[in-house]
Order: sequence, then C-alpha cells, then structure tokens
Amino acid sequence: MKLVKQFIQVFLITLALMQGAWALSLDEAKASGWVGERYTGYLGIVSNQNQVTNLVKTVNSKRKQQYSKLAVDNGIPLAEVEKLAGKKVISKTQKGHYIDLGNGWVKK
Repeated sequence: MKLVKQFIQVFLITLALMQGAWALSLDEAKASGWVGERYTGYLGIVSNQNQVTNLVKTVNSKRKQQYSKLAVDNGIPLAEVEKLAGKKVISKTQKGHYIDLGNGWVKK
C-alpha cells in the first residue's frame, strides 16, 4: 500500500511538472490561426479552441499591465498607448498570421 501511495505521489508531481510542456505557446496559437493581433494592441480569438482562451487572457492581462505602466510613466492616456501598441504588434505580425484592423480577421 505504501508503494502505491508513493507511486501516485510521484505520478502527480511528474504530471504537474509536465503540464507546462503541454501548454500552448503564443507562436503555436498564431501559426495555427487560432489567435491574432488586433488594432487595440491586444490578442483576439480567431478560432475558438479550448486552449486559446486562457492564453489570450494571460497575454492580454500582461500587456495591459505594461501599457498602463507606460501610460503613467509618460503621462499619456492608456487608450493612446493601446493604439500605438496595436500599430506596432500588427506591423510585427508575420505574413500568414491573422490581424484585425477593426473590420474583422484577415491574413497578413
């Protein structure tokens, strides 16, 4: 019985450590056509896949924190930083990935 408990503990620890390896990367999601860059400076969901929602929420949350800091540090409105960031992320988007300029998803 003790051996079974140890095996289960090792299995659960290994599973927890491997979960990060299973996580979908932003590059994979873009290359798969599941997410794209929007004119707002944030990611958007192109094709609703299960793994994508959390990825988009996490990336957008981190971006908003950065944009807010830039706005405060430079004394400009957050909306202005978002607009500038939107232009920048769209210009850096790879050919074949999705972008939204305000009128729907298109491949760049």
